[in-house]
Amino acid sequence: MRKVLEQCPACGNDLEVTRLSCPACGIVILGQFEPCSFCSLSPEEMNLALTFIKCRGNVREMERELDISYWTMRRMIDDLIRKLGFDVDTEQEAEMVDMQEILDRLDRGEISAAEANEALARAKHAREQDES
Repeated sequence: MRKVLEQCPACGNDLEVTRLSCPACGIVILGQFEPCSFCSLSPEEMNLALTFIKCRGNVREMERELDISYWTMRRMIDDLIRKLGFDVDTEQEAEMVDMQEILDRLDRGEISAAEANEALARAKHAREQDES
């Protein structure tokens, strides 16, 4: 079965679901129906949500199953949370970006593993100081 269209193919405006029918008994219901939050997800986003559920929210397990780095996975989950209409902790997100930048610099060879470890430890210490 195909996914319900969300936008008009002619003008691009949002479409409304106005008719539902039962293939078993033939009843037809007319009205204006709001699709669920998950209906607006792309196939990739839906796959991420289903994998999240399958892995019981274990991001490390999702990382292995989807073959995506931990930090990429966390960013994708945050994007999904936003798309579903929820707020994301921007302070925590900023910390993740900082940590990802350190790891990216390590990956590019701009800093050594020891320097990356020190930078990550400083970031962790700063975060703990902010929390107390």
